[in-house]
Amino acid sequence: MKIEKILNNNAVISIKDKQEIIVIGRGVAFNKRIGDEINEQQIDKIFTLEDEDIMKKFKTLISDMPIEYMELSEKIIAYAKMKLGKKLSDSIYIHLTDHIHFAIERYKKNLPIKNGLLWETRQLYKDEYEVGLEALNMICEQFGVILPEDEAGFLALHIVNAELNEEMPVVQSMTKIMQEILTVVRYHFKMEFNENSLTFYRFITHLKFFAQRLVRGNHYNSTSDDDLYHVIKLKYPEAHKCSQKIKKFIESSYTYELTDEEMIYLTIHIERVVKNNNGR
Repeated sequence: MKIEKILNNNAVISIKDKQEIIVIGRGVAFNKRIGDEINEQQIDKIFTLEDEDIMKKFKTLISDMPIEYMELSEKIIAYAKMKLGKKLSDSIYIHLTDHIHFAIERYKKNLPIKNGLLWETRQLYKDEYEVGLEALNMICEQFGVILPEDEAGFLALHIVNAELNEEMPVVQSMTKIMQEILTVVRYHFKMEFNENSLTFYRFITHLKFFAQRLVRGNHYNSTSDDDLYHVIKLKYPEAHKCSQKIKKFIESSYTYELTDEEMIYLTIHIERVVKNNNGR
């Protein structure tokens, strides 16, 4: 591989299989010129990003960022993929690296930022939050900086963002909506959720994609008929009453009207999570 462009001493652009790639490695461009061969023994990581806009932002980020931040970010992302077993959007390489750098700079200037969604993040995205906590340990090991727990929440949301391939404001709005729905269920049935149960995990997963559709303004449509909705309504009357409360709340707060199909799935999930909590 030959150097097509030098970003800094530790990063260059090259071409492989007719596709532009970014090659990372300590000193990979030191005393090198465009057209020189890349020493493969110096290569630590090769990035192939399919999205042209992401690639452009990534180039800018690497040009301005010390390699230590990129190395740490890549390490955290690899851990997240292993721990969660999920595909993450390429955008996380930009957003996570930039956030870590910004968080450490704020720490050095004694300018902490409180995370208003920390409690919700711990509850709704437990696995991602655990990755966020481990990321804080990695940051401490590499930079000797002890960041507050709020940052574990921020890092977790970046991971959720990459799972759903959404921008951070969308993920934050989704998190708020999910928590609001859980609050309606909690108060309607006067109960606390068993957050370690499989039914709660399934309910959260359902709410996550429902909230994503709501924020996007997309409705779930299927071929189910009205008869099924009435069957569910009669079979699970209390869960349906709770679903009606949620429907009214969503309509008044977000001007989004739930379809019968969405009401069916919402009612079923509520019935299951309540049944599990009551041991029925």
